[in-house]
Amino acid sequence: MQTHFTDEQLQDPRLAQANDILRACVHCGFCTATCPTYQVLGDELDSPRGRIYLIKDMLESGRPADEKTVRHVDRCLSCLACMTTCPSGVHYMHLVDHARAHIEKTYRRPFTDRALRWLLARILPYPARFRLAMKAAKLGRPVAALIPDARLKAMLAMVPESVPKPSPNDAPQVFPAHGPRKMRVALLTGCAQRALDTDINDATIRLLRRLGCEVVIARGMGCCGALTHHMGKDGESHAQAARNIRAWNAEIQGEGLDAIVINTSGCGTTVKDYGHMFAGDPLAEAAQAVAARAVDISELLQRLDLPQGRGGMRVAYHAACSLQHGQQVKTAPKELLRQAGFEVVEPADPHLCCGSAGTYNLLQPEISAKLKARKIRTLEATAPQVIAAGNIGCMVQIGSGTGVPVVHTVELLDWATGGPKPRALG
Repeated sequence: MQTHFTDEQLQDPRLAQANDILRACVHCGFCTATCPTYQVLGDELDSPRGRIYLIKDMLESGRPADEKTVRHVDRCLSCLACMTTCPSGVHYMHLVDHARAHIEKTYRRPFTDRALRWLLARILPYPARFRLAMKAAKLGRPVAALIPDARLKAMLAMVPESVPKPSPNDAPQVFPAHGPRKMRVALLTGCAQRALDTDINDATIRLLRRLGCEVVIARGMGCCGALTHHMGKDGESHAQAARNIRAWNAEIQGEGLDAIVINTSGCGTTVKDYGHMFAGDPLAEAAQAVAARAVDISELLQRLDLPQGRGGMRVAYHAACSLQHGQQVKTAPKELLRQAGFEVVEPADPHLCCGSAGTYNLLQPEISAKLKARKIRTLEATAPQVIAAGNIGCMVQIGSGTGVPVVHTVELLDWATGGPKPRALG
């Protein structure tokens, strides 16, 4: 793609990078075939290629974002299926992240949009606040039909029937390995996950300890920054990420870390990108050290000696976009489930998003609902006894529309190799 940035503009490292990304695009349109929003809406501007044109025009002109560009960029899920499909290696993730940051700085959204985004950024990354908000939201369910805003209705609909109590395992501490120590690893306990489903971290810690890992919950760690990052709030997301980098770097410089384990794939995609996020920053070296050690739980389990299991159930595996496209981890979870004794089946079009995508199901509920319905149809068509996924957002999204139990992959692996039965299967 031909670009027309001035020499002065290209002195800005972010614009120089955007220029490189744009010039890699050859207009082939392969991305439209795998873009969920293009399939739902049928609008070229709601495809990666269309959004690339809008972003190019906005950045080249140096103008503030306009309503048209904002509308179509907001509709992007950041599922990154386009990056898996693209034959030219266009790094769409970094381009759309840059566009969102530009929008946040230059476009004044309507008051209700600003208020909603402010609220999400102040609640979701903080487990205690999120837990209180969910308890309060349950009181609003009886009047949900009277609420005119579809986004507020979507928020009420996503609140679980019961909110789990905080897990003591999520507090800063060190869990010794059972038997000889093979590895010393840090676990990202997450933010929303700690409020929505405490069983996931508990299962992860149990399984890793049985496999010979000393598990560190680092002091000072918090939200990875993904939620605010994808809303274009760079200041907030970088501050959140910096806290994690400092916390983990203290462990790296101390007793050392063989890996930083992440069991929420949306977080994993962001943590693995810390080196890019902090390029040119005083924390750049520490960020690169963290990113180099970041692994999805399924990647680490393949490096350990996971025993043969006694699963015996038919499991429909849902591949989270952030795992299969963002991190290119595609086979490990399925291989581990089979090794643990489960029969693994996959839905049709496994590359397509379920519509969760961080805060997308709350900010774009109509599109999200269509994607959810399609994903659930394809999953249920496999006649599973349980659905497994590696991302809490996907689990909540799918679980809100099906009667089939939805559990984290690590919960099944823990159960099949000696841990307790997942509560969802009880």
